[in-house]
Amino acid sequence: MSDRPRLLPLLNGARHGTRDAMTCLYRCGNACDHPVPNTSDNAYFGDVVNAEVSRRGVVRAGAVGALVLGFGGAAAGALAGAAPAVAAPTTPDVPEAFGFGRPSTGVGSGALTFKPIPPNKLDTLVVPNGYDHAVVIKWGDPVLPGAPEFDLRHQTAAAQSKQFGYNNDFVGVLPLDKQGKRALLVVNHEYTNEDLMFPGFPGLDGLSVEQLRTAMAAHGMSVVELERVAGTGQWKPVDKGPRPYNRRVTALSTKFDLTGPAAGSAWLKTAADPRGRTVVGTLNNCAGGVTPWGTVLSGEENFNQYFVGADAAPAELKPKLDRYGISTASRYPSGSRKWERADERFDLAKHPNEAHRFGWVVEIDPFDPESRPRKHTAMGRFKHEGANVIVAKDGHVVAYMGDDERFDYLYKFVSDKKFMKGNSWAARKHNLTLLESGTLYVAKLDQTSAAEIDGSGKLPTDGAFNGRGRWIRLVSGNRSFVDGMTAADVLTFTRLAGDKVGATKMDRPEDVEPSLLTGKVYVALTNNTNRGVGSNPKADEANPRNANKHGQILELVEDRNDNAAETFAWSLPIVCGDPTDQSTFFAGYDKTKVSPISCPDNVAFDATGNLWISTDGNALGSNDGLFAVAVEGPERGHLKQFLTVPLGAETCGPFITGDNRSVFVAVQHPGEITGGSVENPASNWPDGDYAKPGVVVTWRLDGGPVGS
Repeated sequence: MSDRPRLLPLLNGARHGTRDAMTCLYRCGNACDHPVPNTSDNAYFGDVVNAEVSRRGVVRAGAVGALVLGFGGAAAGALAGAAPAVAAPTTPDVPEAFGFGRPSTGVGSGALTFKPIPPNKLDTLVVPNGYDHAVVIKWGDPVLPGAPEFDLRHQTAAAQSKQFGYNNDFVGVLPLDKQGKRALLVVNHEYTNEDLMFPGFPGLDGLSVEQLRTAMAAHGMSVVELERVAGTGQWKPVDKGPRPYNRRVTALSTKFDLTGPAAGSAWLKTAADPRGRTVVGTLNNCAGGVTPWGTVLSGEENFNQYFVGADAAPAELKPKLDRYGISTASRYPSGSRKWERADERFDLAKHPNEAHRFGWVVEIDPFDPESRPRKHTAMGRFKHEGANVIVAKDGHVVAYMGDDERFDYLYKFVSDKKFMKGNSWAARKHNLTLLESGTLYVAKLDQTSAAEIDGSGKLPTDGAFNGRGRWIRLVSGNRSFVDGMTAADVLTFTRLAGDKVGATKMDRPEDVEPSLLTGKVYVALTNNTNRGVGSNPKADEANPRNANKHGQILELVEDRNDNAAETFAWSLPIVCGDPTDQSTFFAGYDKTKVSPISCPDNVAFDATGNLWISTDGNALGSNDGLFAVAVEGPERGHLKQFLTVPLGAETCGPFITGDNRSVFVAVQHPGEITGGSVENPASNWPDGDYAKPGVVVTWRLDGGPVGS
């Protein structure tokens, strides 16, 4: 704790677009200050006009053909209820599956009856009347048994490797017993903010090597055993006993296996790993998903900012590095983290292939703490927001993914193998291989009203932003479908493959979530203030506003209600912003009754099929928050604000348990406002001293289902 008097929060930090400049520096390495990485001349959406498709012609998805036993309608892919019945001989016993993931009773009617909270700038977490909330775990809390007590002024990499890491993004909760009393919390630690971590912050160049290593240890993931509090919707960490599942995965020392066609390729070989099959660490883990076989997927996003020296990389690599946001113009581009002072592998002048070993989808098995996490090259390499899985009608597994960059693309992966039902160890062993081989696609969207799109966000005369689309094959197994690129090329430089085949440039596609009740897919398109500015692509029907500050939600309906299909229909049910603004749209619902929303980031479903949306970078002047909206029936489009997070924070997660009794959110980067520091905090959340990222759970005081 600081010895100085606590000062009032800072409210007027400078911003890049809708984020504070401090967030831009630490979260994405000042991406807004760098050129847009996608300079391809593939036709943008407004160049392609197909035959008019009426809104009534959009294919309606029915019930999903293959819902997995115990795989509930919860957030981040679903709350897995299919934990294996028998564990590997070297691991703790893993419980049998139970109905916590998709219970048959007690989940509520689906009607969102809570009274929405108003936008605000309070330095606290605000929830509706009739609800309560509690911090589950925060930065520095113990994860591994025997972890030392957190000491702000004497942080070490060894201690942080046993404690809850820094900024927390994705949240997943996996059940541990049939009664719903115990569960595993799995959390991503996306990035660190050394300004707010270390007292007397001397600047990145002034940090000691030990402090840099501590920051590395604060990246990664945490697995924490939870217990329910007295039958309520509240949860807390188990603080006694062996806690065999608890685990820290870090950027500092955790080894990852590479799987899939690009593993062992020349692009992934380094001096430290001449076989190109083992990577140390994971970086900038953003969103993720829970699989039907009880593992967690984590997306490596803004990994570019951790590397320096690209100006001295081989000439043939420089265009590829630039396409991934790694500037080759200088040794230290704006936003560099300076980690090469602690580990030379982050210097591309010495190890030019090291950057290619990040930007993948990571899979971790929380039920096997001795297992080595894997990076799946078959799913492509880009700035992954996350990956969310559904089982298609024919049993193949489909994962949807967004590349969180201005004017980048939407992807999906379809496994070669089929999902094996059941809780046996044999079934789970098989399912653990599903993401190692398959077909990777990128999306191309056509539109119905191109001539009417003028960049203002005005709704076309047919009453909808909508159209048709197709999935373009990039690679299947070891076969490339992109001229001039091998399979390893396509998977390692997936952005370049998308450029070549003319994929549709989108407004920062972030979280992508399939509904397990309808099969429809929802994409958070966060914003793109570069849309239509200068020589950048102009607005199109899927991205209908120039200088787009507020973002939109895309709904995608696969043909024949088959998530493995190669064609689809799409529409925009929500165009975000102030409902009084004519450029906003809420599925045709009365806009006088909806909450204002800006910058959708993560999306999730509750057990009754309502869509929950968290925001990042609210451009309307309020704190970020969590919202809920029906996507079917007469209440479709009636969006309500459920909570707000403290000053400077982003709302991450979210995760709604399959019994609909608990809503988890990650409060990421509280107090991340220019001028803030440990001694002069811009937020005092959650303990009244200096800001600490943490995970919060919210529940109804009467024990009823949330939202209802």
